Amino acid sequence: MPTDPILSVQGLTKTYGRAAQILTVLREVEFQLDAGDSLAVVGPSGSGKTTLLGLCAGLDAPSSGTVRLAGHDLGALDEDARARVRRDHVGFIFQNFQLLPTLTAMENVLVPLELRGGGADRTQASALLEQVGLAERLDHFPAQLSGGEQQRVALARAFVSRPKILFADEPTGNLDGDTAHRVADRVFALNNAAGTALVLVTHDLELARRCRRILRLKGGAVAGWE
Repeated sequence: MPTDPILSVQGLTKTYGRAAQILTVLREVEFQLDAGDSLAVVGPSGSGKTTLLGLCAGLDAPSSGTVRLAGHDLGALDEDARARVRRDHVGFIFQNFQLLPTLTAMENVLVPLELRGGGADRTQASALLEQVGLAERLDHFPAQLSGGEQQRVALARAFVSRPKILFADEPTGNLDGDTAHRVADRVFALNNAAGTALVLVTHDLELARRCRRILRLKGGAVAGWE
């Protein structure tokens, strides 16, 4: 039996301002992403990539159009309900890591589980940190870790709650070339093992081509597909 897409975007438009001062950041963007599929979003700076990611994750509301995420119409939900959808179904990786500086690597990875209220599974968190090569760094704080190590902590945190979909915003953007390649390898290895859908925003075309499809944005509109 066919299953519903994990993410469905229809007519997505985002504008700011009013009357003669309207700025259109996204215009009529549409696509679907099936469970376990992968999509890269590429385009020049200012093309609307990060705005699209935020709308798909329910972090912002569109001016028009709809987003269905994990079977939920985000436009029909209030902020608390959208937060529950993210908590239950979504993992995030950001360019600037967004680790909590007062928590150790282990404690940062455990945060999504604690937010769910189901108890902290230290065994699962430890196993993920080992998978990303940080078995000896569990008790280190972010300031004691390199940029690549911090991003690997963020990667373990993104997968600890077994999300159905992962949103990654320039996950290698703050890393040097060799470190970026190693982190990218771990992103795709974990993603393939977990069967998680992936939406990846990146300027790196080599990284983008590791996804099954590429969506090109220009001036807030879909400029093409690969």
